Amino acid sequence: MDICRKNMNSTKPISKFIKHHFRHFNAASLVDASEQYVQHINNDGKMLISLAGAMSTAELGISLAEMIRNNKVSIISCTGANLEEDLMNLVAHTHYKRIPNYRDLTPQDERHLLENHYNRVTDTCIPEEEAFRRLQKHLYSVWKRAADNQERFFPHEYLYQIINEGMLTQYYEIDSKDSWMVAAAEKNIPIVCPGWEDSTSANIFASYVIKNELSAQLVKTGIEYMVYLADWYKKNSGGAGVGFFQIGGGIAGDFPICVVPMMYQDLEWHDVPFWSYFCQISDSTTSYGSYSGAVPNEKITWGKLDINTPKYIIESDATIVAPLMFAYILGW
Repeated sequence: MDICRKNMNSTKPISKFIKHHFRHFNAASLVDASEQYVQHINNDGKMLISLAGAMSTAELGISLAEMIRNNKVSIISCTGANLEEDLMNLVAHTHYKRIPNYRDLTPQDERHLLENHYNRVTDTCIPEEEAFRRLQKHLYSVWKRAADNQERFFPHEYLYQIINEGMLTQYYEIDSKDSWMVAAAEKNIPIVCPGWEDSTSANIFASYVIKNELSAQLVKTGIEYMVYLADWYKKNSGGAGVGFFQIGGGIAGDFPICVVPMMYQDLEWHDVPFWSYFCQISDSTTSYGSYSGAVPNEKITWGKLDINTPKYIIESDATIVAPLMFAYILGW
């Protein structure tokens, strides 16, 4: 990869491979969506990326951090798990356990992992003591400081404090350039983290609230995130507008995309532009409730996308597709 990066301006080996081989079906959609993404950014458009699933544990940060550093991402919406798991990988990477034969595990095998303080995400086990507990004491310190100063912050802002104040540097076990959270903190890009309560960090926070050591009011809420996002969108949707690049489904995508109809229908701000680009990578089908949100054309009826908005769905594995798209967009 280092050789590729050194020669990317002259050879662009990954982009050339994709352009030559990816000609039909989902492969062609990948190329079309990537080229439209590049055009949108080149027209000074902004782009929101939403992260669902376990993209941080899949180490998407290796390519996403480069996207952030190269100004290809304007704002991120992610689950609480993706917010914290990027940092867990940063500080405890050598303690992770990979299980290639995870499909063959028995219930007894799974219990054995638990007893050895491993929490499994598909083929990757997060080490509880090294990852969760190493992060916990620093989370508590910034929560306690906010309490002492009678301050309140969003979940991502607490993590930005931890990163920017160097609290974790002593633990780094990977190159920090491969952490998307470090890249985001350095640029101070906006993050929206809906449903943060469904995360390990939030569970830890709740335990302090139950023990009356901290107040629940220290962490700003999802409603406040929507207000924050509405203000950001209104200030940044001029010109080429704001695009929406969705990895997976779930609340990370469903929550932020609703900011447009909320402003238009509920606030009755009729000068609010639709999202100006839409792409979703998903392997979910559209039947029996398994597909979170709505397919692109259906989003038109919800006031999220316009008739002429460029719309793409790539039905494939995001851990494969997203890094390829990012490589193409970056010109690798």
